[in-house]
Amino acid sequence: MKTYFPFLLTFILSVSTLMGQNREVVFSGSTENDMYSVLENSGFKVTRFDSPVQAIEYAKKGMPVLLMADGYPANYTATNPEVFEKAKKKKLRVFVEYPSHIPGLVIPENPVRTKLERGVVTSSVFTPQLKPLDILGINDCHVIPMESDHPLLILAKVAGFDKAEYGIEDVEKQPLLFEHNNILIATTKLSNFATGRYGPNAAWQSVWSYILQWATGQKNVTFKEWPSYVTPAYGPRETLPANAVANSIEKGVKWFENGRFYIHPDWEEKWKGYQGDGTEPFGPSLSQDLPNGDGTMGLLEGHASNIYHDGSQQYRYWIRADVQGEGAYALAAASDYLNNKDFGNRAEKLIDYIFYNSNLRSGPRNNPDSPSYGLIGWSVTHPYVYYGDDNARVILGILGASAFLKNDKWDKLMAEAIMANFRTTGINGYRGERQEDKNLQEKGWQHFNERDINHPAPHFESWMWACYLWLYQKTGYQPLLEKTKTGIRNMMNSYPDQWKWTNGIQQERARMILPLAWLVRVENTPEHRQWLDLIVQEVLNNQVESGAIREELGGAGQGRYGRTKSNKEYGLHEAPLIFTNGDPIADMLYTSNFAFFSLNEAAHATGNPEYHKAVEKLADFLVRIQVKSEKHNDLDGAWFRGFEYDKWEYWASNADAGWGAWGTLTGWTQSWIVAGQVMNARKQNFWDLTSDSKIKQQLPEVLKTMKLE
Repeated sequence: MKTYFPFLLTFILSVSTLMGQNREVVFSGSTENDMYSVLENSGFKVTRFDSPVQAIEYAKKGMPVLLMADGYPANYTATNPEVFEKAKKKKLRVFVEYPSHIPGLVIPENPVRTKLERGVVTSSVFTPQLKPLDILGINDCHVIPMESDHPLLILAKVAGFDKAEYGIEDVEKQPLLFEHNNILIATTKLSNFATGRYGPNAAWQSVWSYILQWATGQKNVTFKEWPSYVTPAYGPRETLPANAVANSIEKGVKWFENGRFYIHPDWEEKWKGYQGDGTEPFGPSLSQDLPNGDGTMGLLEGHASNIYHDGSQQYRYWIRADVQGEGAYALAAASDYLNNKDFGNRAEKLIDYIFYNSNLRSGPRNNPDSPSYGLIGWSVTHPYVYYGDDNARVILGILGASAFLKNDKWDKLMAEAIMANFRTTGINGYRGERQEDKNLQEKGWQHFNERDINHPAPHFESWMWACYLWLYQKTGYQPLLEKTKTGIRNMMNSYPDQWKWTNGIQQERARMILPLAWLVRVENTPEHRQWLDLIVQEVLNNQVESGAIREELGGAGQGRYGRTKSNKEYGLHEAPLIFTNGDPIADMLYTSNFAFFSLNEAAHATGNPEYHKAVEKLADFLVRIQVKSEKHNDLDGAWFRGFEYDKWEYWASNADAGWGAWGTLTGWTQSWIVAGQVMNARKQNFWDLTSDSKIKQQLPEVLKTMKLE
């Protein structure tokens, strides 16, 4: 033993020295770099320098050196020839991102800024966590176009949810990560993962685990934490605090203010400039230094699904009628629930904006002799377009707000809006996707009233039927019931093979629940209950343990926006969040938001405990996935369109670049969820909430004016 002890001690000390050296990482970059704190908190000894020259000068033989892109995206990382000459002599393991110079490679003067492209795995070095063709999100990527025969990651525009479903043979490719002459090179800032909101988190951890393994020689590098500046409010199994629902409701409506979505006169011209003619109403997020309006000038739409490299998000600078009515509903509900009069005052101003302070109900829409009298324009840029679905959500929003505010001053306008849509509904109960003022003026409302149109599309038809049933129950005007029953019967006879679906069949089912529930309220027959249960069960079959409702594509040939058909088409039009049925995605723009409202109405209409349980599960899920962000105040309290409930993060296919995974909407998404939480918390429902409406008093005059007596 004595003979071998000096040798053993020397061996142990050598191994300890080597291990310690491998745990030390020489780091060139700011302490604000996303990777810096990750390394420190994961047990690495990080020796930091401000420049690559200093880092290389300090590093001892064989040490790992990380050269980070502090100047991204404006400036490349300053790497001169001497840096790599010294690194080669010392046999350093150098990882560099966004470099200004690499020996033997051409570095173009300017990077390429991309939008729809995503990272794609092209090597097996990340297995088993990542496999070739797996997709990673890298937002607003500025990439140096370089050449590599064997990249580990590439940047390309590819279709798919989390895998490049059509491969990468037909796409333009930019290497993202590759090895060259014992240097590991990233052509963009991979360390921007938290700031730039890259995803999914586990995928990027795998990439960085490989980079650190390559640099340090260690195996199985793991990280104790992974920062994210935009997260769900709670984990999937975290115990919720007693005030979680009330807090969610309050944050949900305060988000309107946090995002500066209330237009203010001081920045009116900025809004108008970005809105333009409404076809591309996009622009950067508004400064938190700008003042908020009070609702008098309306409410902006929310965020588009484009994230910038600093993590901020593009806005949609557009004024739509439905958003105003829906926003008013959420504000009024929150006002009543939280006893906050300011929310109620803003709700009233938004409704008044529709009717008195905008063009949404002016001109031919306010002329009793006009065929479009009573209709509400789609948006301030397109007031001459009338979507029945959008009109329905304006109407329901205002009716709900009126009940919470105990204010009946808009009753006549509501009766006019419902009957204007009704008299332009065809003999089969269908109104069609949209109508325009020019056609109405040329052909008259009678032409549309007598049309033999077949349009089994719940997204566009169903909620206006709910409005007809609501008004029938209040007034007894029989034609409302008869035409609605005709439409619903035609729709149910068409299910499922003939249903026209937009972004998926699940959203069509979610929409259809509401008129079926209210039909049971009006005529509680076995057939009507069977129709309701059929559709509800289809939705509940896709509700998972967490409460999320899984998206589902419909049958071939009936989808307006099915799965993206090629890499080339990715991002060119509206699209689902999923690629294949079974993808673990919930949609808060088209499905879960409307299902929350509709299932609650179905539960109260029938008393079915299974329905009530489903509502509770969905309510819990929505509280948990509400956005939490200390860094991005304009996102804190929002709900994004897409949520991946297995990974428990905001991730999905972003093919619908305007309305994709990270889109928000003050109306469709936010308002129905907030108001739904109020309803569920109080064990309340819309039908009963509005039962005291006095709208019946307005109908005789409206019928006479609109020649419907």
